[in-house]
Amino acid sequence: MSEFANRHVLVTGASSGIGLATAQLLARRGARVFLIARREEKLGAAAAGIARDGGTAAWASADVADRGALLAAIDKAEETFGAVAGLFANAGSGGRFAPLGDYDDAQFDSVLRTNVTSVYWAMKRVLPPMLAAGSGSIVVTGSLASARGMPNNIAYVASKHAVIGLARAAAAEAAARKVRVNCVLPGLIETPMLMQLDPGAPVEAIRARLGSNVPQGRIGTADEPAELVCFLLSDRASHITAQIIAVDGGMLGTLTPR
Repeated sequence: MSEFANRHVLVTGASSGIGLATAQLLARRGARVFLIARREEKLGAAAAGIARDGGTAAWASADVADRGALLAAIDKAEETFGAVAGLFANAGSGGRFAPLGDYDDAQFDSVLRTNVTSVYWAMKRVLPPMLAAGSGSIVVTGSLASARGMPNNIAYVASKHAVIGLARAAAAEAAARKVRVNCVLPGLIETPMLMQLDPGAPVEAIRARLGSNVPQGRIGTADEPAELVCFLLSDRASHITAQIIAVDGGMLGTLTPR
């Protein structure tokens, strides 16, 4: 029997990067995966690719920062595949780079709405049925910025610190009902969000420059955090909750003299 045995797992930010890699891996392991993101064309292509590989997937386009759109997408997910057994709240925005004193207030609000408030809305929607069923797993995407201050990116850093609090608070409430909530912290992972930080540079040059900051000497692939997320969503992680786990090649856990 497949590891996820036709369980319904919902993934936000599923059209690219870590979200897409996780959705594909979940489907290969038997899950019925519902994909949510903004870009219809990419969602359709992702779901079609999963189907070609023998998996089961459906999708709905929604900007997670729009509460009505997000909740409507979750409604559609339940209508399609039944109760949500697992949630990977992965959608996020990087915001913009500027000193705190120059940071645009509207941009700050937008980043927090996407990176924090949408996670709250999604968890608030799927957690009560999980608690009633006495089972379920939620994984939230944090960042190295969840654990470290970074200059000139105040909204992103604040939002990624905040999702740790959401995960821990939800985990504390849900543990007695056998529902688990954890947070993964991807490091420098090759995703569109990371690579667009230097859009004019050759890919190999970006990999080399960023990899020099990682103790392992390379940036990660999207499949690497996807493996951790799938583990945390599975029964193999049945005694793991309220944990913050980095997939970062050792960046947070080491001090490498230069």
